[in-house]
Amino acid sequence: MWREDAIASRTPLTYGDAGVDIDAGNALVEAIKPLARATARPGSDAGLGGFGALFDLKAAGYSDPILVAATDGVGTKLKIALAAGRHDTIGIDLVAMCDNDLVVQGAEPLLFLDYFATAKLDVTNGRAVVSGIAAGCREAGCALVGGETAEMPGLYNPGDYDLAGFAVGAVERGQAITGAEVAEGDVILGLASSGLHSNGFSLVRKVVSEIGIDYGGAAPFAPKVSLSAALLTPTRIYVRSCLAAVRAGGVRALAHITGGGLLENLPRVLPTHLAAEIDGGTWPVPLVFGWLAADGGVPAAEMLRTFNCGIGMVAVVAPDRVEALTDVLAEHGEQVFRIGRIGARATGGPAVAIDPGAVSWQP
Repeated sequence: MWREDAIASRTPLTYGDAGVDIDAGNALVEAIKPLARATARPGSDAGLGGFGALFDLKAAGYSDPILVAATDGVGTKLKIALAAGRHDTIGIDLVAMCDNDLVVQGAEPLLFLDYFATAKLDVTNGRAVVSGIAAGCREAGCALVGGETAEMPGLYNPGDYDLAGFAVGAVERGQAITGAEVAEGDVILGLASSGLHSNGFSLVRKVVSEIGIDYGGAAPFAPKVSLSAALLTPTRIYVRSCLAAVRAGGVRALAHITGGGLLENLPRVLPTHLAAEIDGGTWPVPLVFGWLAADGGVPAAEMLRTFNCGIGMVAVVAPDRVEALTDVLAEHGEQVFRIGRIGARATGGPAVAIDPGAVSWQP
């Protein structure tokens, strides 16, 4: 039994005394409601405040859809955003990492939810993060339908926060891209990345630490901007361009080039008897990668198995559709490079063949 005299003598405790500010959470929800409404699309009103979000697939234009789901984060790129005090673009990365994974299966991203966890909620920073998420959703054509804001003092260090994203898309039954139709002689098109995207940042931060340069100083590879601004360049969202290419016909497979680079991601969409033969000299490598290789002392082979190295998305296409699909992708703002072909895979041979020495790390 609790002692009544002991209870009476205690100073009353509130959730706020434990470090959780309910009012700040409510204020953030109100601040981001207009951002979510701006992402409304057919099938969803993108309103916030309920316990769950509804989505009408018929209103979105689907008759017999298969749902496709993906979840991801942005890794330790967050550490650079925190160090720089720049929170308005990291949400774009979050959407890109999830929705780019959906589109490789031919799925149209429809709705997005986010998870934002922190030690103590800062409404201004939180709104900046969600503004980036909303911007990413608008670019990808999906609705920001909800999320969770968790204030957890004791679990996170003061000032830190973490992000996770959850995306759902749809593709009509029988129209999903699986890679099963990839054939010998197919052509590999590479779509230019915007830089590092959201992978390999633990190695990037290690390089920055060992070189001893400051995030606020000029970027060695882009002296007109700060190092933090250059590294925080958002991940490119390939949704609209890839969907247009898929609908034009002739796309056999798509691969989102994330952690593991071309070497690890391309095999995920290839039949086991086939291999990707990549010519590493067919696209310009962004300067950030040359800097990491040279000043950071990262070997070429390690660069290729860690970073996208300038190719953020790959399309494997039928030979007779190369020019038409290159035009479609270019019309949607992509830089497209013919980087290789599909060949037979030798017994015991690699799924991706690329000579690290053929890649030019300097402009």
